[in-house]
Amino acid sequence: MVAMPSWNIHTAHVERLLREEGADALGVRDANAFLFGNLVPDVYVGYMVPHTTVRIDYKLTHHAVREHIPLPRHQEFWDFYVAGRDEVSDVVLGAWAHLVADHVYNAHTRAYLARIGMAPGEEARIGKQSDFALFGRTLDISLVPRVDEALLAQCASFPPYSVLESDVRAAVAVAEGIVEKNRAEHVTGEPDYRLLTAGFFETARREAHETILAGLASRA
Repeated sequence: MVAMPSWNIHTAHVERLLREEGADALGVRDANAFLFGNLVPDVYVGYMVPHTTVRIDYKLTHHAVREHIPLPRHQEFWDFYVAGRDEVSDVVLGAWAHLVADHVYNAHTRAYLARIGMAPGEEARIGKQSDFALFGRTLDISLVPRVDEALLAQCASFPPYSVLESDVRAAVAVAEGIVEKNRAEHVTGEPDYRLLTAGFFETARREAHETILAGLASRA
């Protein structure tokens, strides 16, 4: 699977949004559910939460064509599950934010590889995986979703597919492990990236943040 933002990157985006804007300005009523929603598209794909009750193909969970560097269609998800609806759960808003981040980072990866003349393939995949993992460890994160009745209700009624309680709990356990690992293996200073650059991540992170913020603010 192509390297994409891992849950430490998604969690860092959530923490920045809540810290700098606040839940009210984002139209988020349940920050815990919004945080978990930012993980939901990966729950059933198989590479973040290895043991779930079912598997759902990536192209369905991410509204994307399966290719070397997929571009999730976050606008399509927004049109299906957010636009024009009076009630939208925070899990849904979080899932949309996840797709935005994946799209932005992957679009920047495509552009970067084209700029340096490297075709998508095994060499690019290994370099990207290493650099995304390294970048994720530079992020200072602390939030872990908690399983409560409100979260379980929103997951059960997630419009594309229900997320079962056992799978919610398994995903939360993975998220907790990621936060703990980030603390234990935190990287300070500018990392020595293998393929990408600090400027690449700064630009992609800023665009993802601004795109998510603009969408949430538009309906807050």
